[in-house]
Amino acid sequence: MSRNKVEIVNVNTSNLKVLKNDEMVELFKKYKENGMKFKYPELAKDDLVNGNLKLVLSLLKKYNNRTDNMDDLFQVGCIGLIKAIDNFDLSFDVKFSTYAVPMILGEVKRYLRDSTSTLRVARSIKDIAYHAMLAKEKLTNELNSEPTISEIAKYLGLSEYEVGNALDSMKDVVSISEPIYNDGGDTIYLSDQLEDKKDRMKNIDTLVALKEAVLKLKEKEKHIINERYIIGKTQMELADEIGISQAQISRIEKSALENIKRLML
Repeated sequence: MSRNKVEIVNVNTSNLKVLKNDEMVELFKKYKENGMKFKYPELAKDDLVNGNLKLVLSLLKKYNNRTDNMDDLFQVGCIGLIKAIDNFDLSFDVKFSTYAVPMILGEVKRYLRDSTSTLRVARSIKDIAYHAMLAKEKLTNELNSEPTISEIAKYLGLSEYEVGNALDSMKDVVSISEPIYNDGGDTIYLSDQLEDKKDRMKNIDTLVALKEAVLKLKEKEKHIINERYIIGKTQMELADEIGISQAQISRIEKSALENIKRLML
């Protein structure tokens, strides 16, 4: 691969069309009308994508030495191009290329940054993620709402696990030491919000011991503990229901709680 040329598999770069500004404007009008006058807005979008592929390629030239696979980088650049097309508004009063270049470069730089991390994602998973993102774009336009993982998986003929796993693999890695909140006092870090499974296991052990202790209570004690702490009745309500005084309910409840503590030691 020469220094000033980008070679992409299955793409004949010499035959790529470059749209003139008036052609671009006309296609954007057709695409943004979303079928109100032009019946097939997706065809206009396809023409916009194909007519700007050379823009993507021109931006990739300086990254020839930054990655071993320019095909992946081209796909990432195309995702940035699609996002730019979807978000571009003719009222911006700027050329599309002026708007699109930062979005394309943003996707490319993010990809290069993530691909240099210690976490490596298999090529097959990257391919699924790429097709899933394209499918998501297409289904969003067709459904007028964001598709679910299930809908994307059905569209691609893959399992929900494969699609979900691929999309998750492309998310940014965040350090557990990442600060997530600071109001001028002590900083709260991501690690502070993560569940401590050791404590969770202790809690499970406590719940098991509690359940076993309650089962060993006398029937009247068990009934009162259940009605008071599970159902939420007052001592007065229980007294009226059982036909004894509130003082008696209080004594039985106190005795039951002491027995539970003793049985859990």
